[in-house]
Amino acid sequence: MPGPAAGHPGRLGPALSLKRWGTAMSDLEDALDWQGTPVDCNACPHRAILAAGGCEPGKACVVDRRASRIDRFFKANPDLANEALRAPYFVLRAVAARRANIFHLPRLVDDPDAEVRAAAVERLPERFVLQLRADPDPRVRVAVATRLQGAALMPLLSDSDYFVRVIVARRMEPESLAVLMHDDAVDVRLEVARRIAPDGLRIMARDEDAVVRLMVAERLDPSQLGVLATDADWRVRYRVAERIDPALLSKLMDDTEDDVRDMARQRLERHVAEMLRMNGESQDA
Repeated sequence: MPGPAAGHPGRLGPALSLKRWGTAMSDLEDALDWQGTPVDCNACPHRAILAAGGCEPGKACVVDRRASRIDRFFKANPDLANEALRAPYFVLRAVAARRANIFHLPRLVDDPDAEVRAAAVERLPERFVLQLRADPDPRVRVAVATRLQGAALMPLLSDSDYFVRVIVARRMEPESLAVLMHDDAVDVRLEVARRIAPDGLRIMARDEDAVVRLMVAERLDPSQLGVLATDADWRVRYRVAERIDPALLSKLMDDTEDDVRDMARQRLERHVAEMLRMNGESQDA
């Protein structure tokens, strides 16, 4: 097969290295449309764009099945995204939704594909986003939760999908997170422990999962860490030994784990040495 002509827009010149030539040929061989048919530039309604250098088969192509290639096409030709919102291929509609004029996006609220609806949520005005809080697909509801805040998130607190609730926990105000402290999903409670206000954090020291309690040990005020000094998990106790108020270190001096005891003793020794140094300086003064 003869090589592509040099200098033609969207084609490969003679100076292309062997490695890049192999990659380019692979791209062309893999240039298939959404039905698995090889891309035919001559049959494309946008073939004039190819001549102008606005697209390239295997790289930036609106009829290719790959989202990355479609996106490159719309990046170079954003004015063509609007008409693609009615295309039969859902990936094409989803990619176009990220480039199309915002006034054309409301129609996608009722799109049959969840990926398209989720893509539209990223840019739709909030009044349209609210319509999708009860969408049947969790991917859409995750996108919705990412857009909303405050009271608008409340209906999603009891969402059936745990990751939707994780996003809600990330978006709510720390003072309002108490409603999720006892969520069934560990990942949700972990996110709550990462952000909740101090009063709620102390309550979470009794969480059934050590990962959550470890996060509590990371954030709780050193003067309050005594509640975790006898935790069942040695990792929690070790973090407590690293952070607890020195006056409470005695709670950990006889711990069953060598590493926890060593950390407690090292910190106590440093604390005593610092107190002696400060006392000596005050006497000299």
